[in-house]
Amino acid sequence: MNVFGKWSVALVALSSAGIFAAWVTSPDPRYNPASFEEEPLELGLAPLDQAITLARFAGDDGRVRTMVVTSWDDETAKGIDLEQIGAPVTDDPFEALGGADLSVVRAGQFEGLPISTVAMTNLLPSGPGGEQHIGTGTNFPEHAEEANSTSVFQFPKFGPATPARTTVRANPGILLDYEVELCVRFDRELTSPADFDQAAKGFFLCGDFTNRNALIELADPDNLDSGHGFSDAKSGPDFFPTGPFLVIPKDWKAFISNVRMTTSVNGSPRQDARGSEMTLDFGSLVENSFGDMKEPRFLFRDGYVKLMAEASIPTSATLMSGTSEGTIFTPPTRGDVIEAIIAYLGQGGPLADEDFMDVARRTFIANELAGKHFLQPGDVVRHGSNHLGDIVVGVAE
Repeated sequence: MNVFGKWSVALVALSSAGIFAAWVTSPDPRYNPASFEEEPLELGLAPLDQAITLARFAGDDGRVRTMVVTSWDDETAKGIDLEQIGAPVTDDPFEALGGADLSVVRAGQFEGLPISTVAMTNLLPSGPGGEQHIGTGTNFPEHAEEANSTSVFQFPKFGPATPARTTVRANPGILLDYEVELCVRFDRELTSPADFDQAAKGFFLCGDFTNRNALIELADPDNLDSGHGFSDAKSGPDFFPTGPFLVIPKDWKAFISNVRMTTSVNGSPRQDARGSEMTLDFGSLVENSFGDMKEPRFLFRDGYVKLMAEASIPTSATLMSGTSEGTIFTPPTRGDVIEAIIAYLGQGGPLADEDFMDVARRTFIANELAGKHFLQPGDVVRHGSNHLGDIVVGVAE
């Protein structure tokens, strides 16, 4: 072997050693870091002079009832059935509230009234009954930085609201991620942004589970507002858990500014934020929504749909805030890229049937599944709030 051959062998050996070292020392983050408030979250109720807290449940006769919540703990919620103070027979919480005489409740003079005690597991979803909602992306600055996004965007989310004590399925081969959000529903259909100010607003805690495979395979990372990926990733029969309480505040801006929302997984804290951190508040999100109602530009199950079917926000729909920092998904690491390059070259490089990005996506998903970074069967996800109650979701196989 001549000197050039020896140098070539040495160079290949050094390159291989360097690549191996780069692969071995590649970081392996299990989720995105987040900042947390020093004081632990205190679960409670908003003061009656600031907001009314409602909960819905099925009575012994099977009818849906609404109560003003006066106290609660991890097992039960207690309150006054609004029918006891003049509300009409209705399953609409806004209509029930509008017909009730709240003076005795506000004055704290309800000792003589029958108190309903309902197990937390028996409370109905605080979310409305529809199956098309408005999701929001990167509306908290730190999460926008995690996602490398420069703007807030919206998309249709499909699926029913589920209760505050529920399960979500971790299907094999799927990277299942969590998000905690603030949500709002309205007492009337919004046909224009001007209707927002007139509408009664009910706020509730909600979760937004994500199939990260769909985002990896469909979303455009350089244009998250492309209309691709998010509806498929965030829609499903158990991807929309909602809190136990529907809260109607006197001053919605002041209330939301102070609302705190958190996430923990198996007791480990993951997310912690206040409504005041939202880039766009709910009024601005409504305005944005009406600016994106006309075109069926959102990909969902191989077809294109509108943000809302009738270019309005019906009473059956939820408007979601977006989430804060601390989700599981992190970009591909140096090790993922090296493995993808090796796999691509091993298949023949440019002569292979797959292009490099297809190989890279498949490699990344396989590595994340092997690392078990995402939610696993048996995990317990808990979303909490200082004034909106909490959500406990068991991850099922």
